[in-house]
Amino acid sequence: MSNKNVDTKVLAEMAIAIALATVLSYIKIFSMPYGGSVTLGSMVPILLISFRRDVKIGATTGVIYGVVQMILDGWFYSPVGMFLDYPLAFGVLGLAGLFKKQPIFGVVVSMAGRFISHFISGVVFFGMYAPEGMSPVVYSAVYNGGYMLPELIISAVLIYLLVQRDVLSMNL
Repeated sequence: MSNKNVDTKVLAEMAIAIALATVLSYIKIFSMPYGGSVTLGSMVPILLISFRRDVKIGATTGVIYGVVQMILDGWFYSPVGMFLDYPLAFGVLGLAGLFKKQPIFGVVVSMAGRFISHFISGVVFFGMYAPEGMSPVVYSAVYNGGYMLPELIISAVLIYLLVQRDVLSMNL
């Protein structure tokens, strides 16, 4: 098989992952008032491509997905904040590709990276929304943890089920 066919196949897989993640992002279990939501596994397609391919392909897919999310549902407040909350936050999901043999750990590490990106944005750009007397650091941790922890659990459960079905090693 030539490199051109492999590249086309990978690009098609990336496009499908982005499209599926986008559709799943609209199946919300709940949404937070200033952004962030718990979905029916919208991170799973990005995590899957990270496991199936590698960190670079996973990160690239995540960055493109982040840009799509920014265009469809983004809040414009600051270029740096937008970068932290969209391309960077979803790009770090590519880290899952470092843990192909330990996919649940890969989910935890990559989702922790996403949390850190949102957390920094929250401290810097959304601290003003913290209740009086509450530190912006605590506010950002509680706010972002409020949707990221359930999203991590849903993603880990779905990845576990897919691993049990040997989806990660399927030839597409």
